[in-house]
Amino acid sequence: MHGIYLDYQSAMPLDPRVLEFAKKYLAEEPGNPSALHSVGLAAKSAVEEARAKAADLINAEDASNIIFTGSATEANNLAIRGVALRNAVKGNRVLASSMEHISVLNAMKELQKNGFQLSLVPVDSEGIVDLVALDSLISKETVVTSIMYANSEIGTVEPIKEIGQMVHEKGMFLHVDAVAAQGRIPIDVQSDGIDLLTLSSNDIYGPQGAGALYVSPKVKIQPAMVGGGQERGLRPGTENLFAIAGMGEAARLAKLEMKEESERLRSIRDGLIKEILKLDEAYLTGHPTRRLPNHASFRFSRIEGESILLTMDAMFDIQISTGSACSSRTLEPSHVLLAIGLKHEQAHGSMVITLGKYNNPDQIPVIANAVSQTVQRLRALSPL
Repeated sequence: MHGIYLDYQSAMPLDPRVLEFAKKYLAEEPGNPSALHSVGLAAKSAVEEARAKAADLINAEDASNIIFTGSATEANNLAIRGVALRNAVKGNRVLASSMEHISVLNAMKELQKNGFQLSLVPVDSEGIVDLVALDSLISKETVVTSIMYANSEIGTVEPIKEIGQMVHEKGMFLHVDAVAAQGRIPIDVQSDGIDLLTLSSNDIYGPQGAGALYVSPKVKIQPAMVGGGQERGLRPGTENLFAIAGMGEAARLAKLEMKEESERLRSIRDGLIKEILKLDEAYLTGHPTRRLPNHASFRFSRIEGESILLTMDAMFDIQISTGSACSSRTLEPSHVLLAIGLKHEQAHGSMVITLGKYNNPDQIPVIANAVSQTVQRLRALSPL
């Protein structure tokens, strides 16, 4: 990897140890886990081993509660649409925070087209879900409430345990998109009261092309598509053996190294925040302390986030983000930044830095200097 990569939230490089562990399933041992011969049984064993590792990362009751999918987006859809449609006779209301990932919001909107009532829970200026509003919106007919563990654009970590208690007191099931939080902070689905939880391979240094959904033993969901009996019949289709085996190994390493790596990245993050906030009209977005250890997000007055991204890349070979990679191509202001109360012109000037294993403290002054030069250059060119 060249330059300084600061966009780990949109894509993490494959850990060489994960590649070494899983590469045999690309060519040497490409068995079908549904086959009954020895090669198929070996493939089945690899899938089940990965399932156990993913379950251990989030303290699931049993490995069988993990359903592998092709991506986190697919897992979000399977969770939200699956539980809502399966339990439609019990209620027709669905609920989400106003800054959920677009795959969650669009899944909810699709349900809305089919007769479900959708409500969005507001958040405060730092991205914390309004618990009073949440309490007022939940009813016994709210079949699924979806609140992310942490936000990928502003880094804020939500009070999931409190939210879980509220959902179960008045509603039915809680779904949590944990893609931004997994491997960075401890997650315990049992202690937190989570019924469905989404994971992503690519966001823990695993291969692209795999995600997972935790489904609590007390929850019944409807398949998103039909086919064979793979993944308890909830996600039919021949398993992506390489990606799944790699995801399992990545989950094992994430749990093993999480505490030490998070402390290391938190120190770099805090150093960057301190230096970048010295710039005129630079503001931190998200909660100042309840944030992911690898996440620093800012907004700058009178310049565009896309211009920051392109300038940092072209002039300094530093890769940053200006929002979610799944929606940033629209050039519309981020719905997350609008949700925390920013005006359209403020929301356009965002910069998101997410750190990973190839970042180190020596990069802090280099990054800070590049940001300073970029901001000064763009402001000098800005008609604002």
